Amino acid sequence: MSFARVRALVVVGVLAVAAVVFVVVTLFRDTQRGSTGGGCPPGAPLADIRLPNDPAVVKIKVYNGTSKADLAEQVTNEFANRRFVVDKPGKSKTKVEGVAEIRYGPDTVGKAQLLNAYFLAQSTMVYNAKRKGDVVDIIIGDKFQALATTTEVNQSLGAEGEPTLPPGACLKPVTETTEPDTE
Repeated sequence: MSFARVRALVVVGVLAVAAVVFVVVTLFRDTQRGSTGGGCPPGAPLADIRLPNDPAVVKIKVYNGTSKADLAEQVTNEFANRRFVVDKPGKSKTKVEGVAEIRYGPDTVGKAQLLNAYFLAQSTMVYNAKRKGDVVDIIIGDKFQALATTTEVNQSLGAEGEPTLPPGACLKPVTETTEPDTE
């Protein structure tokens, strides 16, 4: 055996021993051992961050936050045509200067992000940890022009990524499917 082969075998042997030592040290010095991962403080809201597969499971109420007449009715009809469940439109007491304001609670985090994609992520997201129910409020603002197309919504969802937990909230455990099968 040549000197080069012996040297290569020694180097490979030393690397193998170092890898075994590294793995053993990592396993025995693990500081997360025994943790359950359920570090949710008592009373913290449980947030549902799942993006819905079907707009028919998203309930919305549209408000007009502008001085334009019948804008909430027009947007409500557009959402209804896209298979969303819509409540009767209303008039907002506050004016919105941006595109829209989306108000939601822990039960509708994923649904609110889907709706934000219909405004190309240009809306202001307003989370309220104490809000109950499954209705998302949308206040249309002065800079609103039109809802996004299906392609634009998909691109916006891809750019935004997965919904994240709001501050102070914990992940709601998924126990059953609440969305209808679309197969």
